[in-house]
Amino acid sequence: MRNLLKAAIKRAVGAAGFELVRRGSVPDDLRRLRSDFSPEDFRLIEEVALYTQTGPERIVALARSVEYVVGNGIPGAVVECGVWRGGSMMAAAKTLLRLGVQDRELYLFDTFEGMPPPMARDVSHWGEPASEAYARFRGGGAGGIFEANAVPLEEVKAAVLGVGYDPSRIHFIRGKVEDTLPAASPGPIALLRLDTDWYESTKHEMEHLFPLLSRGGVLILDDYGEWQGARTAVDEYIARNAVKILLNRIDHTGRIAVKL
Repeated sequence: MRNLLKAAIKRAVGAAGFELVRRGSVPDDLRRLRSDFSPEDFRLIEEVALYTQTGPERIVALARSVEYVVGNGIPGAVVECGVWRGGSMMAAAKTLLRLGVQDRELYLFDTFEGMPPPMARDVSHWGEPASEAYARFRGGGAGGIFEANAVPLEEVKAAVLGVGYDPSRIHFIRGKVEDTLPAASPGPIALLRLDTDWYESTKHEMEHLFPLLSRGGVLILDDYGEWQGARTAVDEYIARNAVKILLNRIDHTGRIAVKL
């Protein structure tokens, strides 16, 4: 019975995105990585764990960014490109509600049909072409990220609207960003989070949304350290437009910056 109980607890903890380990078995350096997380941070991470593939450091960085733009009166919407099940925007909305704010517009851009085909530039940090995984998915094999990322719009709506944020302020923009922007541009942006992985979509987002980011606004790049195409698209835009910006590391893949 004791072993069955332990197994059930491990499954529940794993489903929430955490790992159960024996006390004292976690190295001190790893334990210290999240020593500055507050109980509120851990609660937020747990509440959105089933709706996001974003790591704890990036969730907390997003919450801090929301606190920053609200506290400093940075004008504009909260915009996310690539939302999967809606967990990151749920974290943003929950943070806004905690701060007593419901007048920020929230924009969620996604195909809501899974990820579009990658191109030659879309290679992982380790040099694996994304097209290989996509070919397996289209052929009926194990599709990995492509299969997992196909989440219907209605499912995402139910999750995000369930947070309790003013629904009239939440905008779901369906389709590839290359097709929906600039027609569906949100106007001034206070916080811009890009998470569409590929070169072409990231390039399009930088070209059409970064100019809308308010001075003092926050840019979060989810895939900068993971996918070479997304990183190249950002680097090219910065170089081409002589943008003075410091991309700070959140974790192995996430980067964050404040627009000057």
